Amino acid sequence: MSKPKTPRALADTEAQAILRNVRVSPRKLNLVAGLIRNRSAAEAVATLTFSKRRIAEDVKKLLESAIANAENNHQLDVDRLVVTRAEVGKSVVMRRFQARGRGRAARVEKWFSHLKIVVAEREQTPAQEAA
Repeated sequence: MSKPKTPRALADTEAQAILRNVRVSPRKLNLVAGLIRNRSAAEAVATLTFSKRRIAEDVKKLLESAIANAENNHQLDVDRLVVTRAEVGKSVVMRRFQARGRGRAARVEKWFSHLKIVVAEREQTPAQEAA
């Protein structure tokens, strides 16, 4: 006997991908996540491709994973996907020290983050159907 399956937390028109313990502070990661919130999936990938921030490459890989999950696992139309949520959370903080003058020490904090991207299939409007 196994335990019963938990019900799916997302709607049928949504798919997600999660990246845990990425070595960047949540404040910096949230700046990149803000670039892709409420954008179409293709536009968000293009934005991340040309971003100069180091972490944008990892966010782009995660977004492409969420798009692949939507296409392969939930049979959603890739052309109608929109990034509905890009949630950033705190993870562990590594604490190190840096030697200072007069035998003192200063604390150096190395922040880690979590990122969850949820893409959803939007409804087709009459203007889009005509085009």
